[in-house]
Amino acid sequence: MSGAGASAAERSLTELAGELAARYPRSAVVHEWLTVPGGSEKVVSSLLELLPAAELFVSVYDPRPWPSEITGRRVHPSFLSRLPFARTHYSRLLPLMDAAFRSFDLSGFDLIVSSNHASAKNVRTPPGAVHVCYCHTPMRYLWDPSFLAGEQLGRVGRLGFRAALPMLRRADLRGARQPTLFVANSTVVAERIAEHYGREAVVVHPPVDVEHFAGTPRSAAPDAPYLVFGRVVPYKRVDLAVAACERLGRPLIVAGDGRDLERVRAMAGPGTTFLGRVPDAAIPGLFASSRALLFPGEEDFGIVPVEAQAAGLPVIGNALGGVRDSVADGVSGVLYEDPSLDGLCSAIERFETLELADSGIRGNAERFGPARFRSEMTRVLLGAGGASS
Repeated sequence: MSGAGASAAERSLTELAGELAARYPRSAVVHEWLTVPGGSEKVVSSLLELLPAAELFVSVYDPRPWPSEITGRRVHPSFLSRLPFARTHYSRLLPLMDAAFRSFDLSGFDLIVSSNHASAKNVRTPPGAVHVCYCHTPMRYLWDPSFLAGEQLGRVGRLGFRAALPMLRRADLRGARQPTLFVANSTVVAERIAEHYGREAVVVHPPVDVEHFAGTPRSAAPDAPYLVFGRVVPYKRVDLAVAACERLGRPLIVAGDGRDLERVRAMAGPGTTFLGRVPDAAIPGLFASSRALLFPGEEDFGIVPVEAQAAGLPVIGNALGGVRDSVADGVSGVLYEDPSLDGLCSAIERFETLELADSGIRGNAERFGPARFRSEMTRVLLGAGGASS
């Protein structure tokens, strides 16, 4: 059949885009902000492949880091983008984000796809339009008290945030009524959507460029260092990885920078090496030469663990987050549920008793490729418009 019931995996992207364009003549993609490329922006890029004529709506827009696929289309920044400091301090504008997104006039659009981890879903859905929210997470600043525990807000900042919290939560809950359908990027995010918004969500994992890492040959020695890779910020718990390797006497490489770097560096011993930000071209080799990736933070999904597995690098991950979807325990790594230092140490010791096959590690990552994302999202978008599945 030619509708959503046909296997999207067997049809070309051009055919899928044509079917979506016929169903939704005018489409809009709404994203939090376009300033620094990251994981959520890879989702936006894949959505724009499916909706090549879509217009983009964002709170803050800096065109400099983006390819022509974005800069060559109509991009609508909100009034916040006119503020002189918006491009570099956009996170401080969170209290104004709801108003920014509600200021957009989306009348005339048939399909709205919001890419949300803060307020993008809060856009007003016009009558008759389909609004699909791809939710990276409900705003963690509002709903997860532990998320702010390591942030250096200061006494005044914390008091101000607590005072504004009820108003911000009301705006967030009002915005959660706008979408026709929620799509979560992981099982844990679907659970948060149900808990905080009372809405069910379909799970579609984000696209990961697994082929880029698939040809990387493993070169790690048995006593190779463990690896932490990514931004060094409080919620990623790099400090736990450092403390665990110090306790166990294992070498560790920390690759990345961020506002928590100096605190973590101060607690590290001689067995920990800090590389800072690693160029993209050096990442496959770093994965190849490491023993395992340590991932102790609670992530919404976590693209880095999938990239690591695609390169044959096992993952030791905190199963309270998105890695419980992406890591096969005992096949491509180790999952543990005790988020403490003791829990991570036990997980590392368990990992060292296992013999994991390279084929199992890489094979587990293959199910997260871009083609799978496009196929699943096409079925979701067509189904949200009333097509049979």
